[in-house]
Amino acid sequence: LLPFTIIQFFYAPWVAAQTEARTPRKLPEGTSGHVILTAHNPVSEALIRKLEQFEYDYVLLQPDFDEASRLHDMGLQVMFGPLDALETYEYARADAAALVAATADDVLNTNAAFLTRQFAPDVPVIATATTSTAVTILEKAGATQGFRFGEMMGRALARCMVGGDAVTHEVGRLDELRVAEANAYRTPLVGKSLRENRLRELGVNVIGLWERGEFRDATPDTVVGEHTILLLAGSTEQLAAYDEAFVIYNVSVKPVVIVGGGRVGSATAEALGARGVDWRLVALRPDVVTDAERPVTGDARDPEVLKRAGIEDAPAVIITTHDDSLNTYLTIYCRSIRPDIEIISRATLERNIETMHRAGADFVHSYASMAATTIFNQLKGDRIVTIAEGLDIFRVRVPKALDGKTVMSCGVRESTECTIVALRDSSGSLIINPAPDTPLSRNHEMVLAGSQAAETKFLDQYGE
Repeated sequence: LLPFTIIQFFYAPWVAAQTEARTPRKLPEGTSGHVILTAHNPVSEALIRKLEQFEYDYVLLQPDFDEASRLHDMGLQVMFGPLDALETYEYARADAAALVAATADDVLNTNAAFLTRQFAPDVPVIATATTSTAVTILEKAGATQGFRFGEMMGRALARCMVGGDAVTHEVGRLDELRVAEANAYRTPLVGKSLRENRLRELGVNVIGLWERGEFRDATPDTVVGEHTILLLAGSTEQLAAYDEAFVIYNVSVKPVVIVGGGRVGSATAEALGARGVDWRLVALRPDVVTDAERPVTGDARDPEVLKRAGIEDAPAVIITTHDDSLNTYLTIYCRSIRPDIEIISRATLERNIETMHRAGADFVHSYASMAATTIFNQLKGDRIVTIAEGLDIFRVRVPKALDGKTVMSCGVRESTECTIVALRDSSGSLIINPAPDTPLSRNHEMVLAGSQAAETKFLDQYGE
């Protein structure tokens, strides 16, 4: 009996006490400035990585004790508590939080927003929503803002579609700065270096190049290939000058193929239509699109279905399903039958972005990454704009180490791989694509473009 007695009355209670101690039910007194997350999913995982990158404290609320213990053992900052109890938000110090992010379904998000607002009337509450009705209900429940990320993802995928012409297509903006992509296919740019192409004379700055889904930094000696897509930064007038020079090249009127008839696919079709781009949508149900000529009913894995949609002569295919494995499969198939087509794909999970690029996708947008960046922007005051997966535009004050140096002599690009695309002076004026001899001052704010790795490198080297 002795072993059983020891296990039941001593060892088991000790293990239970240790487990409970590892998973707190209440944040310490004085906790403030943290972010409260109400769900553990791909969006919150991506958001946690951004919070850790910028050194923000957070807490993930988890109503299941065993799951809370598991997540705690994985290194996440977890607090156990039921999401439908007002005490949970009190114990999470919601009144002193910087932000509450509700990223579950519409019903749970509404409940979280309502309870948070009972205890913390002034804290921003950002919630995800699937419909316009859900947004309205969330706002009535107390949410500061509700985001329909399905529609946002569709518009983002549509913006990446540059096949069919050689003019610029805006993919992001920060105040007066515009970032756009332009296809180099069948233009005089192909086969020449950036120095030889002298695009700076048009006022635009080439901040990077996409080559079959792989992003490359732009240097004067970088050669533009046949399938290169230029990433340009400039003002509206500067991009218009570029368009005037290249509008005559590579015009196509064939419809774009959209695969997937869900919210993202429908939003993609709507965004393309607003741009005047014709499209065909492959969906399992015929009632997804009301236009009788545009939907193609059938399984996209069937070659005949894609053929009926016009895959053989389409300038681009946009894959929007929520199944990453299916998207990878379709990417490989489309690349095998059309080596020259532009392939844009959605990824639900960040970890599948690189896989889809290797499969042949030119552009991949992660739903989780886009949602996390949008929520994080509410915390940072819209200081980060994601242009494409792994490429951000962000603003920082000129570090003390760069005070008095010029754009050319500061060495930011060489040491961090970030590109200075604009400067905001003390008067508030934005200098887009500043000249190499422009001096930097502590009173200036720099607008930088770079990958997430480059952004981290800059913050590590110059962060204050």
